[in-house]
Amino acid sequence: MKTVRTQEAQMFAPEAGMRRQVLAHNDELMLVRHYFEKGWVGARHSHPHHQLVYVVKGALHVEREGEIFDVFEGDSFVVDGGVEHQASALETSEVLDVFTPVREDYRDLVK
Repeated sequence: MKTVRTQEAQMFAPEAGMRRQVLAHNDELMLVRHYFEKGWVGARHSHPHHQLVYVVKGALHVEREGEIFDVFEGDSFVVDGGVEHQASALETSEVLDVFTPVREDYRDLVK
């Protein structure tokens, strides 16, 4: 098992207004930290991975399979694999995401 030190984990900027850090992971689970600038709007998308989202700070507006809601610091929610979703940052935000199975597209960034 590998320990990931936050200060040593590489930061990626996959799109304007978003930064990503791939943290601890194995073949079944992956922990990812995202930082969003206020006003960031993510693309509507889906992926086969189940995603657990925890808002560390800030606030997001979320659309998930026809459901629309806002989440704030301390809130969490799940996006099941294959479900189309989109998020935008109502405030500058920090979010922890847990994916299962592991996101190979993210893991390839840190190899």
